[in-house]
Amino acid sequence: MILPGRYNTLKVVKFVDFGVYLDGAEMGEILLPARYVPEECEPGQELEVFIYLDSEDRIIATTEKPYAQVGEFALLQVNAVNNVGAFLEWGLMKELLVPFREQKMNMVAGRSYLVYVYLDPDSQRIAASAKLEKFLDNVVPEYQIGDEVSLIVESESELGYNAIINHLHRGILYHDELPGPLQKGQQLKAYIKKVREDKKIDLSLYKPGYAQVDGISQNILDVLKTAGGFLPLTDKSDAALVFDKFAISKKVFKKAVGALYRQRLIALEEKGIRLM
Repeated sequence: MILPGRYNTLKVVKFVDFGVYLDGAEMGEILLPARYVPEECEPGQELEVFIYLDSEDRIIATTEKPYAQVGEFALLQVNAVNNVGAFLEWGLMKELLVPFREQKMNMVAGRSYLVYVYLDPDSQRIAASAKLEKFLDNVVPEYQIGDEVSLIVESESELGYNAIINHLHRGILYHDELPGPLQKGQQLKAYIKKVREDKKIDLSLYKPGYAQVDGISQNILDVLKTAGGFLPLTDKSDAALVFDKFAISKKVFKKAVGALYRQRLIALEEKGIRLM
């Protein structure tokens, strides 16, 4: 089944002066314009293409990569605003429309907004919405503690950063467990720390438990060796100093140092840690 607004793998069926036609099954033949046709393309070859409607509402294929597909969130910049809505830069020749009804506040050209890309079921046009809550937490979370997930940072709060998990749910990364500030729209990998009874989700940049410190502990040992066996860092050191040295939070640093101490690999001294 061909999915507009998504990547599809389609077979080349015909060459014409202005491109090639691809087998679009129930949608018929779909044009891939000449500027997107790979060199040495042959009949019968399968190509991965993105399917969407062009400016004249014709179904068309491209090998360009949009910043987000249908069903995904992304931070996109507004190129222009008119009486229809805001038009976003999303990596394709045709800009992505955010209708006024899908804006939380009037969008401004030059600014970037976190949006959800969706397919209008009636017109089959691809559009975007800034009303993120409509598209989140609509299915029951079935995550297990320790599951690796993809995040997009949504906003900052007093507790930490709200993030979108796998384009499906909201979760939170707590300030005291982060190595430093995050940026809206930033994409990163994280782990499920806890799914609460109210279905709210706690996240961590590190695997739950002491498994998370293995690589970090080794890095601390390597830095200690390079520094001649001593580092002037303790559990009372400023978090910024810890981050500058290891790019981790102070909480994770303390856990890793504790694991190394229990293994008798380091000694804890008043002014720092020393390699045994």
